[in-house]
Amino acid sequence: MKRWGLKNSETEKSIISPDGQIKFELDIKNHQIFYHIFKKDQEIVKNSKLDLDIADYKKTNLKLISFRSFRHDETVEMLWGEDQFIDNTYVEGEFVFEKFTIRVRAFNDAVAFKYELTGDENVTIKNELTEFNVDLDSTCWQIPAYRPDRYEYNYEAAKVYDLKESVHTPLTIRIPSGIYLSVHEAALYDYGSTTIKLDENNILSTDVTPLSDGAKAYVTLPWNTPWRLIMIADSAIDLTKNRVMYVLNEPPKEDFSWVKTLKFIGIWWAMYVGEWTWAPGERHGATTAHAKEYINAAVELGIKGVLIEGWNDGWEGNWLENGVNNKFTTSTPDFNLEEVASYAKAKNIELVGHHETVGFVDNYENQIEDAYNYYAANGVHYIKTGYAGSMITINGKKEYHHSQAGVNHYQKTVELAAKKQIMLDIHEPIKGTGIERTWPNLLTREGARGQEYEGGALRPSHPCYLPYTRLLAGGMDYTNGIFDIENSVKRISTTLARQVAYFVTIYSGMTMAADRPFIYKEKFPELFEFVKVVPTNFEKTVPICGEVGDFYVVARKDRDSKDWYLGGVTDQDGRSVKVKLDFLDAGMYRAYMYIDGKDAHFRDNPYSIEISKKRVKKSDILDIYMAPGGGFAIRLEKI
Repeated sequence: MKRWGLKNSETEKSIISPDGQIKFELDIKNHQIFYHIFKKDQEIVKNSKLDLDIADYKKTNLKLISFRSFRHDETVEMLWGEDQFIDNTYVEGEFVFEKFTIRVRAFNDAVAFKYELTGDENVTIKNELTEFNVDLDSTCWQIPAYRPDRYEYNYEAAKVYDLKESVHTPLTIRIPSGIYLSVHEAALYDYGSTTIKLDENNILSTDVTPLSDGAKAYVTLPWNTPWRLIMIADSAIDLTKNRVMYVLNEPPKEDFSWVKTLKFIGIWWAMYVGEWTWAPGERHGATTAHAKEYINAAVELGIKGVLIEGWNDGWEGNWLENGVNNKFTTSTPDFNLEEVASYAKAKNIELVGHHETVGFVDNYENQIEDAYNYYAANGVHYIKTGYAGSMITINGKKEYHHSQAGVNHYQKTVELAAKKQIMLDIHEPIKGTGIERTWPNLLTREGARGQEYEGGALRPSHPCYLPYTRLLAGGMDYTNGIFDIENSVKRISTTLARQVAYFVTIYSGMTMAADRPFIYKEKFPELFEFVKVVPTNFEKTVPICGEVGDFYVVARKDRDSKDWYLGGVTDQDGRSVKVKLDFLDAGMYRAYMYIDGKDAHFRDNPYSIEISKKRVKKSDILDIYMAPGGGFAIRLEKI
């Protein structure tokens, strides 16, 4: 039931979500456009400005020429992901002015809007002045923007009034009444990525990542900004259900039936723990012999893919400084791509190629067509790309990864890969804005601290922040499943059970079982059974319980069977959770349970784990203990 009347005057208009709970109101006063958002009877986003600063673009009288609204009802089917079907029901408002339109959609759990500019000229976007005016006493969970390591920082809680610098989106906020918001964007193309700052008026405002000359973007009209998205929920765990970002993107324009999610192992972690090196030499990891060993191991383990890193010319010396010399079609003398690819094909194993650009985009773009053709000709259908370095070099200029120049480069890689039927896992990426709906060959990306930071730079709470922040922007390659926890080079700050839990709690369309194969085969074969069978494509996701930074429990249903998978993680504090199994279908399930031992602790006793089986049904409640820095994973097999 709707709680308000719709505004209908020359200066005030409004739309209301299909369930009558959320209202977007647009006002024109003092030659400026403002908006408000209400949930039920509460104003959750106060008087906030809507404006773009465009060079040599004469502002006209801000008179609303026309307004119309309509309801849209649809269910969107995703090719792969956390949910096969996403509700796309909203009320749209179209606010037409002389030179632009503001398009707004009110969903039951979000509001989104964008600017659409008309004309046929080239213009410079000097600034975007969109505001998100929330109570300054709200709590937010944030990572800084414009730092050398891009998104790769630990999340910190802060009061909004205490933000000292621009921060990345999704920016998750709890306002004093307890309602949760997350400010993000969707369908980011041909524009700088949005960060958020507290401006001189103490209002949260957009801070679009600039180009090296200070402009936000150079665009050709007609053109529109990405959607500005505000996700809304009554609780932290409900926020993790939000999938509006995807439906704000267009459906695919071509056939992507060839796209397949993938689980893989790789020549990667062995380098991190010092057994092998990326650079050629006596301990070079990416040799033909090692690649074949990993392919054989993948067959034994029941895993479909193998990642090869360090196979190409360019890793010698200080590769972070010398990345301009990387060659993407030339192998090192001890690696034969054609031979390895042929061997993998004979074993029915997918190779995951690797392109580390080190941020030298000019060098990469000069070779990219040949490099993708080289992989395609050798049957390599997956690539992990990387952009290590604090800046990227495009057209001879140092640019932010997240500038318009960076956004356009990343998009170029996605579209070229689609032409070659190649799927991507992008590290040091542009953040996720749901373009995976339009371009399903973009299977995953990094975009936050992953397990390469283990060994002292990851807090036990870190994976308990991700579902409520970074993962609202889509799947993440976290490099799961490090079972060699007490390795002296990279000491892991989790229990063993939590490493298994990551395969459920952190979704990724390309999922890496990152440890060395002998660890799985020789030391933990029983535990690896879960890793082998857990899907990378789900029909349905049901968040169970959790709080930001404290813990997270989720259930996911396999898209190709009747089985469900449960996973949970906790911070440095141990806790017990009661999990109702009412999401199950009728009938009995066999539960394969991998749970922290009562004496488990991420620091003192990480290997303590209880592995058991029992029968359960939907009326049951599981009482599960998670140790400090721990977690659990459960497979629920339909009998």
